[in-house]
Amino acid sequence: MKIDIITLFPEMFLGPFDFSLIQRAKKTGKVKIKIHNLRKWAEDKHKTVDDKPFGGGPGMIMKVEIIDKALKHLEKKSSLVILLTPQGKQFNQKLAKKLSKEKHLVLVCGHYEGFDERIRKLVDIELSIGDFVLTGGEIPTMAIVDSVVRLIPGVVGNNKSIKDESFSKKLLEYPQYTRPAKYKGKKVPDILLSGDHKKIKEWQEKQAQKRTKERRPDLI
Repeated sequence: MKIDIITLFPEMFLGPFDFSLIQRAKKTGKVKIKIHNLRKWAEDKHKTVDDKPFGGGPGMIMKVEIIDKALKHLEKKSSLVILLTPQGKQFNQKLAKKLSKEKHLVLVCGHYEGFDERIRKLVDIELSIGDFVLTGGEIPTMAIVDSVVRLIPGVVGNNKSIKDESFSKKLLEYPQYTRPAKYKGKKVPDILLSGDHKKIKEWQEKQAQKRTKERRPDLI
C-alpha cells in the first residue's frame, strides 16, 4: 500500500510513523508513506494556501486551487482520496478494514477555519474520528493510518490477535490477565488457569458480551 499525506505542517509527522508496527511495515515494504507540504503547490512568493471567506466571518479558508493541484500531482486511477473534517463520516474499525484493502490512499489534512466547499468535490470520502474539533486533520490522519496499516496482511505477526480485539466482531474484547496469578488479593479467574481451552473460549465469549452490554450497549 502507498499512502500520501497532504498537510500544512509536515513536521507534525516526524516520529509517529517511525516506531513499532508502522516502522516494521515500512521496512518490509508493506506500506510506503510520504508526507507532502501543501505549500509546494502554491505559486506566489509567500506560498499562500488560504484566504478570507467570502461573506465575512472569522478565520481563514483553505483555497481550492491549491488542493486541486496537489491531488492532480498525486492521484492515480487506484487512488482513494480522503478529506479529514469534523463533518465527515465517523471512522470505525469496519472502515479501517475496508481501507486496508486499498492500493493507494491520499489523505488531505484540513486546517484553519475550514476549506473552500468546492474541495469536497475533489475527494472520494470525508472522514472524522469523533464529534469534537481539533486544530487540524494531522492527528486524525495519524490515527487512521495507524489503524489501517496494522490491518494489512503480514504487518501484525499473529493475525489471531486482530480477529479477537475490540470492535472486530462488534464486541469489546474480553478481560485478559498475565502473571502473577494473584496480586494484592486479586486473583486471575480460575477458568483461565484450568487448561481447558473449550471452556476458556466460552468464558471469553461470555465476558466479551457482558463487557459490551455494560460499556457499549450501542454496539449490540
